[in-house]
Amino acid sequence: MEIAELKILYFEDDGIIPNNPNLPVLLYRDALSGETDSPESVFERNEWCNSWRNGIFDYHHFHSNTHEVLGVIDGEAEVLVGGEFGETVRFQKGDVLILPAGTGHKRISASDDFKVVGAYPDGRDYNTKEGRADDRTSSRLDIISVPLPSRDPVFGESGPLIRHWRIPSDSSL
Repeated sequence: MEIAELKILYFEDDGIIPNNPNLPVLLYRDALSGETDSPESVFERNEWCNSWRNGIFDYHHFHSNTHEVLGVIDGEAEVLVGGEFGETVRFQKGDVLILPAGTGHKRISASDDFKVVGAYPDGRDYNTKEGRADDRTSSRLDIISVPLPSRDPVFGESGPLIRHWRIPSDSSL
């Protein structure tokens, strides 16, 4: 497997969506296109489990207690990442989006056949926060407490996530 393009995105707390103060969003273009195994199998062999198949909510939300990987299995969509003032990402079949805990995401538009597989490091259960004032405040400590995954969801021990996700020794909110 190869990545046609790696995009790295950083987002700050926007006052509504906390985002992640230390870790960037990673977008792997075309990372699943040549793969013969299902996205669930790829993610699971790299210890990203508790998978599901569906779309992406059309409202801003984030997960304060886990990181998330989304792999597009059909169609295409535009997803606003990082909250209202974040970045719109065009996301199509074969692409993989890795969201660190706290990162807002919302579907803006999608083709009728759009579908993703979502999964979480070590199969963690996830919560869904919608950016209410109490969500943001109560989530900040949870977000920085989420451990780094030991493996990249697509490339395992040597993937871009391993190179780009580092927690600074003085990390704080």
